[in-house]
Amino acid sequence: MALDPNTIVETLGTILPGPAVLHEPTFSGNEWDYVKECLDTGWVSSAGKYVDKFEDMLAGVTGAGHAIATVTGTAALHTALVLAGVKAGDEVIVPALTFVGTANAVTQAGAIPHFADSEERTLGLDPAKLDEHLSRIADINGNVCRNKKTGKRIAAVVCVHIFGHPVDLDALASVCNKYELALIEDAAESLGSTYKGRHTGNHGCLSVLSFNGNKTVTTGGGGAILTNDPDLAKAAKHLTTTAKLPHKWEYGHDQAGFNYRLPNINAALGCAQLEQLPGFIVQKRQLAKAYTNAFSNIPGLRFFTEPDFAKSNYWLNALLLDAENAGLKDDILAATNDNNFMTRPAWVPMHHLQMFQECPKMDLTVSEGLYGRLINIPSSPGLAVELDA
Repeated sequence: MALDPNTIVETLGTILPGPAVLHEPTFSGNEWDYVKECLDTGWVSSAGKYVDKFEDMLAGVTGAGHAIATVTGTAALHTALVLAGVKAGDEVIVPALTFVGTANAVTQAGAIPHFADSEERTLGLDPAKLDEHLSRIADINGNVCRNKKTGKRIAAVVCVHIFGHPVDLDALASVCNKYELALIEDAAESLGSTYKGRHTGNHGCLSVLSFNGNKTVTTGGGGAILTNDPDLAKAAKHLTTTAKLPHKWEYGHDQAGFNYRLPNINAALGCAQLEQLPGFIVQKRQLAKAYTNAFSNIPGLRFFTEPDFAKSNYWLNALLLDAENAGLKDDILAATNDNNFMTRPAWVPMHHLQMFQECPKMDLTVSEGLYGRLINIPSSPGLAVELDA
């Protein structure tokens, strides 16, 4: 059934009291006090108590054994790829439907993105379809997986928990084990989300988070590496701190490292934000419930909800148009934005971007279809507070 874009506008208007941006941070805790302490004491760079505190809090929130804070989520992913053994010229499986930072980090490691399809159930990598693809193109010799078509080693799989919804991690881990591939979770969007009762970021050998200004918790700009392997954690901290050897005064370095450490002033902001994370998740799930109810009786679309094995943070709420209404996406985006409800499409699939058009890929029919049908709608946690007002 054809949709009227104005119906979307009217429905949003019944939930949201006024103009609403897509996602903005909420600062209602100790942010001012913690940041001011950094300014008052002069501890604003990567040395300072809040960096260690932030890492400890992240480990506690996620249940991961170790957390290493970085300047961005992309920096965290770049480092994770290097630590997972990805070498220049290797291929890394990544979803075609993701933010460009995922593919960019692969190229920063000197590797080649190999694009895989997603499933509509989770919006993330489709384990069954990936297994079928690898069964045709992969050759296993010892513990090395090689692409028979390109001759390149396939080193790792990076899954992405799109909009905060966890992928089917058990099934994906099984595929990775079958083909001798390292599994890295890009959990940039899923802080506060759980898979079968366990926080995302605990299923791969390494995982990454992002704390950009539009994330559930923000440090202004920042990221983190998660791992349950103490040796990888030690290597991550060393590598992201320019691989500097400990000494009272000498500047000795034992490898080419990265200047990726998160500044103390950003970590201070993050500590205050993490203190409020449980409340943010409650608010975001309240908003998602309101959207679910409001859009349930509108034919031609559905509000995207978490898969049955997961509890999502609903970082970005999304409407999924029926296939026959895909042609209305731009009309709906225009109508909602014209009425001060900020909406956005999903990211352009990576294989359509100029710099990635020659990369290896599997059939990407589902990813392309999802891109044509997804619309993100306002998702800030503060909107739930306004619902109760």
